[in-house]
Amino acid sequence: MIRLRPLLWPTLISLPILVLCLALSVWQMERREWKRDILDRIAANQSAAPIALDALLGGGDPLRREYGKVAVSGTFLHDKEFHLAARSRGNEVGIQVVTPLRTDTGQIVLFDRGWVPSEKKEPARRAEGQLAGPVKLVGVVRRTQVQRQFAPDNVPDKNVWFTVDVPLMRKLAGGRPDPVLDTFFLEADASPNPGGLPIGGQTQLDIPNDHLQYALTWFLLALALGGVYLSYHWENGRLTVNGKTKVKTP
Repeated sequence: MIRLRPLLWPTLISLPILVLCLALSVWQMERREWKRDILDRIAANQSAAPIALDALLGGGDPLRREYGKVAVSGTFLHDKEFHLAARSRGNEVGIQVVTPLRTDTGQIVLFDRGWVPSEKKEPARRAEGQLAGPVKLVGVVRRTQVQRQFAPDNVPDKNVWFTVDVPLMRKLAGGRPDPVLDTFFLEADASPNPGGLPIGGQTQLDIPNDHLQYALTWFLLALALGGVYLSYHWENGRLTVNGKTKVKTP
């Protein structure tokens, strides 16, 4: 039988911390399930056949199809292409080329055509890949990007971009503000372009699900705190186990 006679101040200090650690552990488990739902949806989107752009736009939130494939047709506006700086492929540094696409219905959609090496940055040096006239493409749905902490600012005047700011890019390309079209852009699949550039198929899925580790960390901290709390009471003769308490030596 265990009998504990709690001391006031250790209890007032330890109890809120213990409750907080356990609450954070439970919260991280809930976050884990939330993240698993997202990853399951993305996996389903990736394995599904391409859908038409009209189906994407007419099906509610297009980001429900994030990382899914979309078939689109239209004409590239090459004179308005955007350059995403400091993009590497293997050990080689280059840029990503994002080109506005005027669809057959007159909408402006941003299309990330892929990577080109720095020496091919100027369109004239990769003229074969500047597809003219109507094109039919398959792209992967990606959400507009938010500038991360410590990331450089975009410099639109110099066509130097570090994040895909879809609303601003579409505006600069002549597109009207749109609550749906401004939420996403498309990334090219791995279909080769004439001349080999740009190189598509650069989509990377990097959504970690580390919430189980976080939950275990908070739980172990709560367990350790409980152990310290009980040990303190044992050392001070306030904890009895089967009628026995710590024998203090002079």
